[in-house]
Order: sequence, then structure tokens, then C-alpha cells
Amino acid sequence: MLQTFNEKNRDLIVNINGKLVHRDQAGISPFDSAVQGGDAVWEGLRLYNGRVFKLTEHLDRLRSSALALAFSRIPTHAEITEQIRRTLEANRMRDGVHIRLTLTRGVKITSGMDPRLNQAGPTLIVLAEHKAPVYDAALGSHGLSLITSSVRRFPPDCLDPKIHHCNLIQSILAKIEANNAGADDAIMLDKHGFLAETNATHVFIVSGEGEPVLLTSRLVACPEGITRATVLELCRTHAIAHEVRDISMTEVYRARECFTTGTMGELAWVGKVDGRPIGNGRCGPITERLGRLYQELTSTSGEQLVP
Repeated sequence: MLQTFNEKNRDLIVNINGKLVHRDQAGISPFDSAVQGGDAVWEGLRLYNGRVFKLTEHLDRLRSSALALAFSRIPTHAEITEQIRRTLEANRMRDGVHIRLTLTRGVKITSGMDPRLNQAGPTLIVLAEHKAPVYDAALGSHGLSLITSSVRRFPPDCLDPKIHHCNLIQSILAKIEANNAGADDAIMLDKHGFLAETNATHVFIVSGEGEPVLLTSRLVACPEGITRATVLELCRTHAIAHEVRDISMTEVYRARECFTTGTMGELAWVGKVDGRPIGNGRCGPITERLGRLYQELTSTSGEQLVP
């Protein structure tokens, strides 16, 4: 699954610390912490009919991550929201848009890892692109194809995944393995061999034994997913049996259904894992139902930023 260039994005206006510039003229200092050491946090948001879905939850997570990294100053929700709005208006965007927020520790007075070298405040980058859910083109009649990566997710005592940081090397290494295997993405396990997430999304399965139960991993070696939490909310609201616990790959292989969740890709069904068909190789009824419920929710809720 390879994303392609969208001609609508050729003349994007991007926002760097409140300055709106053409994408080809945008730049940050080589002394910025994101360049120096990946010392930054990020969020992905999606715009539906002028509304940003789960905006407060995303900004809460951004702030939580920045606090965990001891940023000396963090913009308020209102300040960030205003810069998102200005960026959307500059690009005349209102639907089918993905927004990448990046907050770095800022520019250093000289190169080095010491946060005390950061004395200018943070750098906020707002990148809004015309981007449909990224897995749409890959799904077809066969769904996503996943492999199991050899790269393990860090546990909290190594690098807590609850920090939504910009050091994505683990994910990139897993994605390289998926690319080399001809798969769409890669499942990543925790250090005990249980399912954590893919290189880009959370994973849900429908148990293959007894009455159907939706299962997803505990938040031990994966981040606090906004879409993941939304799916669990939908399960509670609509009486869909579900459980959060450790999941082994054996359970994935014998699952009735499997799907991934994320803001950039929404809900995407999985047809194969490690070359093995999941269930009957078709999108299952629980996945379909949750997909419809999610679409209904995104079409009716969110914070209105542009008319």
C-alpha cells in the first residue's frame, strides 16, 4: 500500500509558528529539536464537513505527551485551535482533510541534547493535506494484508508508548519489513510476544471461538489511540461484546474478523495475516457494523472550525 501524490496538495499553505507559507518555502531551523533528536510530539486529526473529529481528545494527548517530555511551554488548546483554523482557511479546506500537528521543544542556542539549550519556546507546525483514508485504495475485495514484524514495541520502562513522540524509527523498520514482504503493514508484538499494534494503527479481532467477542490489546506497548477509544465507546453504547486483554498471534490467526483503527485510515478490515486468510476472507459483520457507526459519528460530531 503506497500513498500517491494528490494534485490538490501541490500548492498547500503550511503553518509554522503562526506563519503561513507555501509548502515549497516552508522550513525549520537545523537547530530545532525535531531535527536535532526527534524531540517533538505529534497528533493526526481529520476534518469532516468543516468539523475536526475528537479535537479536544487529540489536543489533550498532545499536551500529555509534551508534559511527559518536560516541555517548558505548551501552547493552550485555544492557541493551537486558532492556528489549525487559520491553516484550513488559508487552504480553503472543509472536508476530506488530514491534519498533522507537530510540537517540537523548539530551537536550541547550540546543538546538543540538553533541554536547557532550548530557550526560545516550542515550534508548532500545522500541516493540512487533502487526504482520503489511506487504506481505501488497498482494501478492495481482499482487505489489508499484514505480516508479523521482528521489531518489538518498547515497554513503558524503555520508552513509554503513551508519549506520542516523533521518534518513529521502530515503526519505520517494521514498515520496511512489510514493504519487503509485499504486505500493507506489519503487526508489532510486545516483549512478551503479545500483539501490541501495527506500525501505524491499533488492531481489533473478533474471537474465533464461541459467541463473537471483539478483542483489542491492553495499553502496555501501544499508544492511547483516539480511534481505538472511539470504537470501544461505540461497543459500550451499542451493546457489542468486547474485551481488552493480551492477545497472542494464535488468536489472530484463528479470528473470525480483524480490522485496524487510526485517524488517518479510520477502520480498515484485514483479509490476511502472515499469508493466512482471516475468517472467510471477507469483511465481517461486526467490522461492517462498527464501520457504519463510526462514519455516522464522524458525520454528526466534532468541533466546527470552518463553515
